[in-house]
Amino acid sequence: MKKLKAAYCGTPDFAVPTLDLLANHPHIDLRYVISMPDRPAGRGMELKSPEVIEYARSKKINFFQTENINKEPEFLAKLKDEELDFVVVLAFAQFLGAEMLNIGKLGCFNIHTSILPKYRGAAPIQYALLNGDSETGVSIQKMVKKMDAGDLIHFHTVSIAQTENGGQLYTRLKYQAALAMNDLILKVLNNRITFTPQDESKISFAPTLKKEDGLLKFAEKSTTEILNLIRALDPWPGTYCFLNGKRMKVLLAEPYHIKISPGKAQNDMGSLIVGCLDGSLRLSEVQLEGKKAGSDRELLNGIKTEIIISES
Repeated sequence: MKKLKAAYCGTPDFAVPTLDLLANHPHIDLRYVISMPDRPAGRGMELKSPEVIEYARSKKINFFQTENINKEPEFLAKLKDEELDFVVVLAFAQFLGAEMLNIGKLGCFNIHTSILPKYRGAAPIQYALLNGDSETGVSIQKMVKKMDAGDLIHFHTVSIAQTENGGQLYTRLKYQAALAMNDLILKVLNNRITFTPQDESKISFAPTLKKEDGLLKFAEKSTTEILNLIRALDPWPGTYCFLNGKRMKVLLAEPYHIKISPGKAQNDMGSLIVGCLDGSLRLSEVQLEGKKAGSDRELLNGIKTEIIISES
């Protein structure tokens, strides 16, 4: 059986399992890995390559780094000369222009971690958790100029555990993305690839999250909404509130049996309790600014004054 010639566009560690699959697949000839430039990182701010470039370098795969692939005419001409079958895109952090989209006999395939057209955008994993979904999935679409709007050529669902957080789901889905890519390769090899238009009436969006999105507004939200926000934004950007005027990260919370007024807080026998619209939560693991993360009991041992939870 012939080998399919491919190029791969990706950047963070999330994109590495799929890259690993392509690099080691018996029916794939991976010609190039394309990614972002090196960036300063760590305390010393030394230049660090994206994880996919580190992988490509270790496996001696040809790679190319650029801030904007659309402004690289010489490299694009070289890619065309490769006569690729397709280009795979996952967590690349760049939009592809018309010239790049038309490289490859089958075009460019984007792997997206939701069942499109649900959660188009940069943060589908977090939004699935924010909304308390019981399942999400992986889609592969034929890329077009409009974001995440191309025809579907593969998808499969993935269940979400009730207590699963953003980091845990992220880890599972980066391997599910590789499995989806393997399924697509088999479809291409067996000439069973189909293109299904997305249902435009069912579109929803998952825009990039910011640090301020992690502010917990206990007086305005239900216990379920708060718990979903905490797990969706763990580990990044994290959730927080202010305790007696000091910023406090909230790492874990759980429903609590007593009910207090929304937005109010109290020490209930060593448990830090906060009222929400429909009940109360215990903030069981927290981190006050300047302190190490620890239990609410450890935190409350050092507080002798009234406890005030606020948004600033």
